[in-house]
Amino acid sequence: MVKPPHEAMHRIFQHDPGLFSRVSRFLGVDLPRPVRATPLPTDLTETSLVERRVDTLLKFETAEQGDFLLAIEAQGARDPDKPASWAYYTAYLWTKYRLPTTLLVVCQDHATAKWAQRAVSSGPPQLPTLTLRPVVAGPHNMPVITDPDEARADLVLASLAAITHAAEPAVNAILKALSTALRDVPEDIADPIVEFTAQGLGKHPAKHLWRNLVAVDLSFYKSYLVEEIREEARAEARAEARAEGRAEDILLVLEQRGLDVPDDIRGRIRECADLDVLRRWLGRAVVVPEAGEIFAGE
Repeated sequence: MVKPPHEAMHRIFQHDPGLFSRVSRFLGVDLPRPVRATPLPTDLTETSLVERRVDTLLKFETAEQGDFLLAIEAQGARDPDKPASWAYYTAYLWTKYRLPTTLLVVCQDHATAKWAQRAVSSGPPQLPTLTLRPVVAGPHNMPVITDPDEARADLVLASLAAITHAAEPAVNAILKALSTALRDVPEDIADPIVEFTAQGLGKHPAKHLWRNLVAVDLSFYKSYLVEEIREEARAEARAEARAEGRAEDILLVLEQRGLDVPDDIRGRIRECADLDVLRRWLGRAVVVPEAGEIFAGE
């Protein structure tokens, strides 16, 4: 199943094909700035039963060096089968379009990025007929954009920075800078940035911060995704409020029964956010002889 981070890592280049030109300087690649970029069909299926599909495919036209293709793959983890697939993509595209082809792999963690950027040859060491050398964008080389003015200058790059640093501590500062930069941006420009960022964060803890920032800083936007993010934030807030209320009910029962409730037990009860667990503890609070016994067996 295709997951949101996977979509955001490559679709962001479809949204703004010129992003690759701006990213390339962080990759240590000196490429001429394209005068035009054209999205191409991504289905690389042959007449055989095996389907080959690249995530995103763009055609760039440059004044200095002519045209070239950029195949973009979002990679979430190491996969021993991928190098062969990538070699197929690049060779097939070169054959089909008769244009130089570059492969960009976008990653969200250092281990995957290090693995993806290895040179892999299809032949034996002494006869490397085809050698694959992907260009990799990830947390190791994407910029950490924490200045709202810098984020405002290139919102799409700032979104990609947040996506590729989704698992890094720096992501919180990037998200705050991005949400600040989006405050005075027209809705039709801000909406896709909000969407790509939300998708790209996936299940990483930073998604909660982004949802809160969108709900507060971008409260004037009305798109379906923004509303969805706000509703998730409201639902989380309601769940937290219910958990806090149930925790106070447990403490009240224990206190009314005259039981001693040490600070460590009080803290554990208040820190619990699982409503089912709190309900179980509440039932025990009515009958246990000592406060600590509400945790029996856990």
